[in-house]
Amino acid sequence: MKNIIRALIAGYGAKKIGGGRCGCIGTIVVFAILYWLLGYVFKVF
Repeated sequence: MKNIIRALIAGYGAKKIGGGRCGCIGTIVVFAILYWLLGYVFKVF
């Protein structure tokens, strides 16, 4: 369940941050970075 929530949050953030200017590759990179960072956040909780 945590992975689904983590992916949804990372997807939403990637769409907001990298969706406009960077194109598809930028969105994927931002998604990967956010997904990785959220892994540390969910370990704390």
